[in-house]
Amino acid sequence: MVTAAQQTASAPDAALTFPEGFLWGSATASYQIEGAAAEDGRTPSIWDTYARTPGRVRNGDTGDTATDHYHRWREDVALMAELGLGAYRFSLAWPRIQPTGRGPAVQKGLDFYRRLVDDLLEKGIQPVATLYHWDLPQELEDAGGWPERATAERFAEYAALAADALGDRVKTWTTLNEPWCSAFLGYGSGVHAPGRTDPVAALRAAHHLNLGHGLAVQALRDRLPADARCSVTLNIHQVRPLTPADADTDAVRRIDALANRVFTGPMLQGAYPEDLLKDTAELTDWSFVRDGDLKQIHQPLDFLGVNYYTPTVVSATDGSGAHTSDGHGKSAHSPWPGADKVAFHQPPGETTAMGWAVDPTGLYDLLRRLAADFPRLPLYITENGAAFDDYADPSGQVNDPARIAYVRGHLAAVHRAIVDGADVRGYFLWSLLDNFEWAHGYSKRFGAVYVDYPTGTRIPKASARWYAEVARSGVLPGA
Repeated sequence: MVTAAQQTASAPDAALTFPEGFLWGSATASYQIEGAAAEDGRTPSIWDTYARTPGRVRNGDTGDTATDHYHRWREDVALMAELGLGAYRFSLAWPRIQPTGRGPAVQKGLDFYRRLVDDLLEKGIQPVATLYHWDLPQELEDAGGWPERATAERFAEYAALAADALGDRVKTWTTLNEPWCSAFLGYGSGVHAPGRTDPVAALRAAHHLNLGHGLAVQALRDRLPADARCSVTLNIHQVRPLTPADADTDAVRRIDALANRVFTGPMLQGAYPEDLLKDTAELTDWSFVRDGDLKQIHQPLDFLGVNYYTPTVVSATDGSGAHTSDGHGKSAHSPWPGADKVAFHQPPGETTAMGWAVDPTGLYDLLRRLAADFPRLPLYITENGAAFDDYADPSGQVNDPARIAYVRGHLAAVHRAIVDGADVRGYFLWSLLDNFEWAHGYSKRFGAVYVDYPTGTRIPKASARWYAEVARSGVLPGA
């Protein structure tokens, strides 16, 4: 009998069989798809405010309508069932459930998610709920936002409301999606909502996102059944040096601390990295970290969600133009506090419509590192995918061979990591639908399903049919 390891070693482009029980899904986020921005009690989030500010989002696009998932959810769940997905990762809109970020929940908002989850379960699709995918209620931002401790406390209260309402239906929960983006793009470079550009506020936000995560996990555990699972999703950066020089290796260390260990340290190990504190000492003494915070943050997790799209390449520099090619959007302000002497470089090779390098080896290396650093923590790929310039041809078909190649390559990397010992248990394709891509508006299409925005028509792309067969069979076809 040929083992998976022998199969991979002898024929890396051959068909690859994933372990039995491997979970196949797709993912979305509330502000990117729901629309209905002012219906049933929902109030503005920071992304509503940001998108309505002239010059912030390409073409002045907003999420007011998005893909109208709030009204077309039945159609979208039917699509998931047609594609044979085993799981659907979605986010709850905080301002739809708790419009001011305080007080009781709005039942109409919760009813939307109850109906969605019930339909998913009826069709045999596992719901995976994310509490926070960047849509902070604007009233909480007006009170100081994530740089303030009170926001972490409000987040735990919101988590309790969600668990009380949906805990009998949803068994898998994620606290935060990509807190690095919330903290450092939202409060550092300003290319994400709320658009602030204060390096100290970014570091404070990172800490209070960590604290909010820990408090939310405790609130969930207090209310959910014993078999429920709690997690967090991090966009772990796979950071590589431009050259083997010691200075470039130290640049990797510095960015790794700001991108990754600022979250994995307190969440998974109970402490902030000493080098991070030293690197940022000229900006802050970290006195916003209070006694007991790290114990609150360091909560047992059932798995870690990993989002990966492309690697990050850095070198040492004299401090001029240091952050201009980090792939996270152009700004006069850096999302990297204390890293003014680090330069970012475009990795070589093919790129997606986002300008991101296509490099599955980054995902393999990342999974191997996480498996080594946290050997008892299962991993799920909670986002992976690519934007390309998709279009419907005259016959109404959307052919996207580049996306199929991208996903195939990255799934092969996941398979290789599993063979080499990484405990990876599932993969969620980003994204189910074309949608509002943050500051890029509707100009970038990540979906497996094409959305004609003027009409809302959904057209499964060739990649959707291809992925459906992979999910059905558990076999990745040869390249």
